[in-house]
Amino acid sequence: MSDPGAGPNAAPKPKGGSAKKRNLLAEQELRLLSTLVLLLGIGLFLALPFVLSIGSVVFLPLTTAVILSVLLAPLADRLSAWGVPNTLASVLSLLIFVAIVVLAFSAILQPAFSLFDRLPELIEQIGARYEELQAEFAWIANANDRLADLVGSSGGNEVVLAGPSVFQQVAISAPVLLLEVMLTFLMAFFMVEARGRLRRNILFGRTSFGTSVKAARVLREVQDRVAAYILTVAWINLGVGIVVALGAWAMDLPAPIMWGGLATLLNFIPYIGPLAMTALLTLFGLGTADTVFLGLIPPVAYVVLHVFEANAITPAILGRRFTMNPVMILLAFSYFTWIWGAVGALLSVPILLMLTAFFDHIGRPNLLGFIFGEPLFQTPLIELDAEGDTGADAATASEARPG
Repeated sequence: MSDPGAGPNAAPKPKGGSAKKRNLLAEQELRLLSTLVLLLGIGLFLALPFVLSIGSVVFLPLTTAVILSVLLAPLADRLSAWGVPNTLASVLSLLIFVAIVVLAFSAILQPAFSLFDRLPELIEQIGARYEELQAEFAWIANANDRLADLVGSSGGNEVVLAGPSVFQQVAISAPVLLLEVMLTFLMAFFMVEARGRLRRNILFGRTSFGTSVKAARVLREVQDRVAAYILTVAWINLGVGIVVALGAWAMDLPAPIMWGGLATLLNFIPYIGPLAMTALLTLFGLGTADTVFLGLIPPVAYVVLHVFEANAITPAILGRRFTMNPVMILLAFSYFTWIWGAVGALLSVPILLMLTAFFDHIGRPNLLGFIFGEPLFQTPLIELDAEGDTGADAATASEARPG
């Protein structure tokens, strides 16, 4: 018996099941590729410190030069707008930066050398303060001795290995440091001098107009965000340094300009810099004051100033544009300090700003959502429209959609 619906005028069977199956396979393939990309990113994140640390003679000057070129490019553009030739504008912007750095370190190092002669006196005074505190908290030491008697402890001979002195370390590292400084300023000069050609190449050297516009926006956003952040934070930190210098002068501390300069420089390092400044003021205060109470006044005053600046002044001036996750700041600080030491600590926030501006344009990975089944990036590559079309039709619609 024949099927009545098998005639020539019979309606075709729906293909919804086949479309859903193709969409499911495409999503599984996309998730597999996203997993591979994520694993490669994690591997690169873990392996990059060893590569950058071993090749620090090359990578550290290059990274510093990139940040310097981003910072000095607006100044060179301003000088060029005033009629200064491009090469001369690049040289002048670099010389102005070097002059500011030399003046800042001179204001700090010269008083520091004069205070170095008082180091034995300060150590003796700190020892006296320590004996006073030890006498006040003697019960803690007694409790520790009782605990050691109950647990039992055995003493052993300590072996102390003699290492190179400070002067030997400076003599060993001086040639490498000089080479890195020379490479940094040379690369920064050539990058600043070639900024116009780089912009033209990014804007006109792409195969499509949309790619050119996106690349130009990324370059402008990175330059504007990093330069604006560094300059704004520099003015804020300079204000903090002026207040600290005035406070040191009012408290009759020696070399108030040195303390103001230290506060300005250390405030560039988030969280760790203010802690180091507090520790220095505590040690110096206890080493020069007559009592413990008077010695703790300078660090307490600085902590109050820093809390007010970090929670009221800086957020009000920088706004939401430069707001970053504190966890990301500490992660970047520890990551680049591990790689490049103190210089990496100074470069950590500008590098984080550059990466943040870059990922704001190309899309940030959705790591937490990806664990629970969401796409790795917020914009899905496969979309199902209202009629169930997938594949090339959905990709074409996505490309045609503005934004």
